[in-house]
Amino acid sequence: MAYKITLILGDGIGPEVIQAAKRCIEATGVKVVWEEVFAGQVAQDKYGEILPKNVLESIKKNKVALKGPIITPIGEGFRSVNVAIRQALDLYACVRPAKSYPGVKSPYKDIDLVIIRENSEDLYSGIEFEEGNPKTKELIVKIEELSLRKIRQDSGISIKPISKYASERIVRFAFEYAIKYRRKKVTVVHKANIMKFTDGLFLKTAAEVARDYSDKVIFEEAIVDNMAMQLVQKPQNYDILVLPNLYGDIISDLCAGLVGGLGVAPGANIGRDMAVFEAVHGAAPKYKGRNLVNPTAMILSGVLMLRYIKEDRAADNLESAVKEVLAEGKSVTYDLKPDRNDPTAVGTQEMADVIIEKVKD
Repeated sequence: MAYKITLILGDGIGPEVIQAAKRCIEATGVKVVWEEVFAGQVAQDKYGEILPKNVLESIKKNKVALKGPIITPIGEGFRSVNVAIRQALDLYACVRPAKSYPGVKSPYKDIDLVIIRENSEDLYSGIEFEEGNPKTKELIVKIEELSLRKIRQDSGISIKPISKYASERIVRFAFEYAIKYRRKKVTVVHKANIMKFTDGLFLKTAAEVARDYSDKVIFEEAIVDNMAMQLVQKPQNYDILVLPNLYGDIISDLCAGLVGGLGVAPGANIGRDMAVFEAVHGAAPKYKGRNLVNPTAMILSGVLMLRYIKEDRAADNLESAVKEVLAEGKSVTYDLKPDRNDPTAVGTQEMADVIIEKVKD
């Protein structure tokens, strides 16, 4: 049986890390027919639009996609293509494991966390009003009337919707994930002490859902700023974290830092019947075409994809191969060496070559 999977090459280093991951996945023996599509800056240059219709159509048809990183301009230009894909396909659950691997530099050991981030709403909904726009001024007047609070007239406004529906859905996903992968505890992370009607709703809903799993999985809650401190001090105390969108993005990067950085941080965006798998790191355009960057995060995203399509043996074999190469520390990219100027560091594709040999063994 061959799986038909959408392949989004991405921008910057995207095509290089995607090529490495693609080759490693194929080395497991799983048969895949790849359907290549383009999104982001490369699609803008090629077709005049950043998210062509055929990208979403391909994912809807194939139900699974492996996606390279895509550039998101800061403060100007187009909005995030990553967010647009998640919203268009209702990929409501972002899953970002943070796992210690021997050989990867980190002051921490034995970390095995999973961050589950609500993907569809919160401040990432993109409901924004620009400073100085007439509609923004109109909105400010209305908010002042309803809230009896003053807002500076030169403000930009972002809206933070959090619904009971989306909160229930993501928390239930977290508990089901815990059961499926034999995890022991789910911690809901929030700022309900301050944002009582948004984060408060998220926490209240989570507590309600947790009752359905009280005999199977431990449930606890934590305020997000305290959670950041606790993760730095004693990360081994935690298992699965479930968070609203913005906190999930920030805390998942913190957790990646605990295990060696974004170079080893895989990710998945999962909906009711489809999923997109991508590394957490960005497109790093200054490294484009140089065959220098670490492909581990993209390859481990491929491992998550293999588990999603129930090719667990192939996933185990590929992850074991990655783990062995990292532990040996010989055929790895410069960022994985104790000295980043080590002349024995290998390139992106060469590291993939060694992982492939381990898979075949």
